[in-house]
Amino acid sequence: MRKHNFSAGPSILAPEVFQKASEAIINFEGSGLSVIEISHRSKEFLRVIERARALALEIAGLGDEYEALYLHGGASTQFLMVPYNLLQTKAAYIDTGTWASKAQKEAALFGETDVIASSKADGYKYIPKGVTVPTDADYLHITTNNTIYGTEYHHLPETRVPLVADMSSDIFSRPLDYSKFGLIYAGSQKNLGASGSTLVMVKKELLGKVTRKLPSMMDYQLHIKNDSLYNTPATFAIYVNLLVLEWIQAQGGLKALGLCNKTKADLLYNEIDRNPLTIGYANKEDRSLMNVVFNLTDESTQERFDALCKEADISGIKGHRSVGGYRASIYNALPLESVEVLVEVLKEFERRG
Repeated sequence: MRKHNFSAGPSILAPEVFQKASEAIINFEGSGLSVIEISHRSKEFLRVIERARALALEIAGLGDEYEALYLHGGASTQFLMVPYNLLQTKAAYIDTGTWASKAQKEAALFGETDVIASSKADGYKYIPKGVTVPTDADYLHITTNNTIYGTEYHHLPETRVPLVADMSSDIFSRPLDYSKFGLIYAGSQKNLGASGSTLVMVKKELLGKVTRKLPSMMDYQLHIKNDSLYNTPATFAIYVNLLVLEWIQAQGGLKALGLCNKTKADLLYNEIDRNPLTIGYANKEDRSLMNVVFNLTDESTQERFDALCKEADISGIKGHRSVGGYRASIYNALPLESVEVLVEVLKEFERRG
């Protein structure tokens, strides 16, 4: 029996994805070869990456003015790849957590970066509102969901400059107007599949405007020209990405997933708020639908709560070391049943006092 996996990433995948991926490791589409040993130039893999790139744009509702890429290095490499390609004079950043802060620090190596708002002083418990974005910035960068602190943008900031977003932990989790973004990037290990690949969706008209010379591996235009095959891509991770994207469609797309994720989040947050032994970390209006962060009102009861979680086969619920407490990551593939089990554990925790 599988455990209830609340890991923040690498995270849970749907059983259908595991089944198809495991079969492909042995024999990919009847080829007699494993998906991890076929050439990335083979017609079999070309069908995979072309379909994955097209399907990502389709799910996002983006047209030909955008390009989808699968690249190496995770979101952390995008922290520097974005300014390499887009930062000419100044970029604006909103600091809502550890990863947003790291993105800004990387960009500062390339030019002026203006942190126009930050929730750091309050422990990153909220998303800044009513932010004025400088119109002379080359772009505004945000992190749409903050895994460590459990906050998420429910309303995008108003901006007249291109909006760039790290969406690693909430991409394709709900309906969203993706056309409001000039560039989106996401590490695949949370809502997109196995670790090892990074999805980038970029509006092509934004590229080619900086005057600096770009290293080949940092040049979006070069990767576009080579259809994400400039170097050997993460073939297995991209195949799993494709399976996840197909699974998203099979669930009814972003509208259906958004409703399901809202149901899971409401169920868990309602219990945390009701239970006198637990307290939520983030401000209620900015709570994440993907990462539910909470603490115990009495830290001396931690051992007892941990034991109940273990008995219930709950895994990956420990909070990040910078916040402590607990973090239940309830990504797309996590079934409602797992959330119900955690809610029952919280109620039992209260009953036993």
